[in-house]
Amino acid sequence: MASQKDIKNRIGSVKNIQKITRAMEMVAAARLRKAEQRIEALRPYAGAIRRMTRQAAEAAGDIPKLPILNEHDSEDRIGILLVTGDRGLAGAFNSQIIRAGVRAGDEYSGKDVRYYASGRRGVSSLTFRGKEPVGTLFHATGRRRPTRLLWLAHATEPQGQVLLDAGAVRAITQRRASLLAAGVTGVTGRFVAGDPVDLADADGRPIARGLVNFDADEIPALIGKSSHQLKRDLGAGYEREVVHRDDLVLL
Repeated sequence: MASQKDIKNRIGSVKNIQKITRAMEMVAAARLRKAEQRIEALRPYAGAIRRMTRQAAEAAGDIPKLPILNEHDSEDRIGILLVTGDRGLAGAFNSQIIRAGVRAGDEYSGKDVRYYASGRRGVSSLTFRGKEPVGTLFHATGRRRPTRLLWLAHATEPQGQVLLDAGAVRAITQRRASLLAAGVTGVTGRFVAGDPVDLADADGRPIARGLVNFDADEIPALIGKSSHQLKRDLGAGYEREVVHRDDLVLL
């Protein structure tokens, strides 16, 4: 029979486990919120990709069939590409992908089946199963651009241009700074706050693209003014960047 001390120790252990569990729940909730935010930021980019794919498919109606898409009477060589994950808890995901790929390869017995893998774990799993992948694996290097910046750079259509002086060009290209009204020399096009615009040098050459914080007809009154002058002349609501550096990508 357990003593009173043993029971107290057991109660203390359970309470400690509860604290750890609550901490893990908080961490999981924070990660879930971050994942939801990333998904939400991806929606405009995904929509642009769908539109581009649809337009490409419509335009391809008059293009002769590519040889790679033609059906062949005899298929002696089969290529299977497995896209696996390298980040996060992707063990179960990778296992399902590998098993499905191997099953697909087994259906083509007697033929030259070649496996291709994207991801280090996919390569190691195939090698372990005796399915040596073909080709070379290139590891990603450097810091990955946020999805919204990829969308901004490649899937948006600029609604106008904001012209910059030489100092603003250096601040943006060399220091990755925000664009302030003091560095603006002119504006072209019709846009509203939140639209993508190109930031151009004195010769009109785009150097960056960003989401603008002002309407096109507001900017002429801001040109060349410091943040202090904007607050004094136009009010505190105008004491902000023309384009914030978090909403700006170099071209």
